[in-house]
Amino acid sequence: MTTAALSRRPVARLRTSPLAVLKRVPVVLVIVVLLVIEIYPLVWMFLNSLKSNEDFLNNPSWALPQVWEWNNYVQAWQIGMLATTIRNSVLATVPSLLIIIVVGTAAGFALEVMVWKGRSAVLLLILSGIMIPGQMILLPLFTAFYNIGLTGSLWPLILIYTATGIPLTVIMMATYFRAIPKEVFEAATIDGAGMLRAFVSIGFPMIRNAVLTVALVQFFLIWNDLLIAITFANTRDLNTIQAGLLNFSGDYGAKDYGPLLAAVCITVGGILVIYLFLNQRIMNGLAAGAVKG
Repeated sequence: MTTAALSRRPVARLRTSPLAVLKRVPVVLVIVVLLVIEIYPLVWMFLNSLKSNEDFLNNPSWALPQVWEWNNYVQAWQIGMLATTIRNSVLATVPSLLIIIVVGTAAGFALEVMVWKGRSAVLLLILSGIMIPGQMILLPLFTAFYNIGLTGSLWPLILIYTATGIPLTVIMMATYFRAIPKEVFEAATIDGAGMLRAFVSIGFPMIRNAVLTVALVQFFLIWNDLLIAITFANTRDLNTIQAGLLNFSGDYGAKDYGPLLAAVCITVGGILVIYLFLNQRIMNGLAAGAVKG
């Protein structure tokens, strides 16, 4: 039989039985419900950010704006001082995140790959740092920072974010290093590589997706913090992005909901863009520690 004859032969289509289709219906319904739960608040927030205060208070919240108030975003930028608050958030987040990732990754490598006496006790000590509620140490920390003259700056935020972020990062990094076969590092040692070179040239590249995942988790925790920010940076010049949203409260607690929701959209929108851009690497990083190599 020639190739032309084979190409003319009709292709058999796979038939899906009605029972198989019915089995997929619950899964599809669950997916649709989850999508509605995740997407509807974002759509609701965006539509209401374009309403006037009268429109928001007098009409159903799910209704379209009677007049599309795009000027709410201009007011949000000005009233919320978003340029200042975003700058302060970046200045508090970036140094903290760099220190957390460098120290946490190196410590996780030392605790999981290197063999030395007392590492189990050190890991237990680090684990205990996660068990202490942050609310319990706010007042002692404020007193200490006030006595040494660090209040009135972003240094308390950087130091506290770093100290509270390192324990979780160390434990997560140790978990990811545990998934790497020990034979890889043993072979590197036989070839003459020291621990520093094994960490920089072998260990770190193998968990780079995991490092990105942990960095993004810590970024969200720091960026979305409110309690520490309003405790140690309670002036408008030092407000972070979350504390700046409190500037929309007027006299006697009155709020202008349109600009407030517009500011929230700006804040959430930036984070969503970062997540969508790094989504695939995050998924790879989450799965990396679940497989024992």
